[in-house]
Amino acid sequence: MEALISQFTLLSDQALQDKNFDPTTIEDLMKLFEIEAYKSWAAMELEQESEVKEAEIAVQKAEEYLECVMESAMDEFRRFEEEIEKMAVEEVESLEKTAETARKMGKVMEKSATIASKKYIEAAVNSATASMKSAWKGFSSKKVHPS
Repeated sequence: MEALISQFTLLSDQALQDKNFDPTTIEDLMKLFEIEAYKSWAAMELEQESEVKEAEIAVQKAEEYLECVMESAMDEFRRFEEEIEKMAVEEVESLEKTAETARKMGKVMEKSATIASKKYIEAAVNSATASMKSAWKGFSSKKVHPS
């Protein structure tokens, strides 16, 4: 293109200085400019198509990579979810065992308290009975022996 511009400059100068200059020479040069412009345009279009294909390939690769990463992340999430669920089930089972142990201990303590309270009541009744008998004996012996 630079060579054509240089040629056009020379022909323009020649046209200004030479009165017998043939204008078809410039027309021929202009056709060469037109051909060169079409060649540049075609080359740019080919380059653009090549870049579009490269971009499409890059996008496709990026999509494939993203899909792979997403699948990996989802697999990891599923494993995490399963692990958390397993831990939750184990925790619930542990709490249920602890609750059952506490319930059984509560029943044992209730039975022990019931037995202890019955023995206490029995001992209190026996003590009261003994006190009453003793008092009755003391009262009865005072009646028999007046002083």
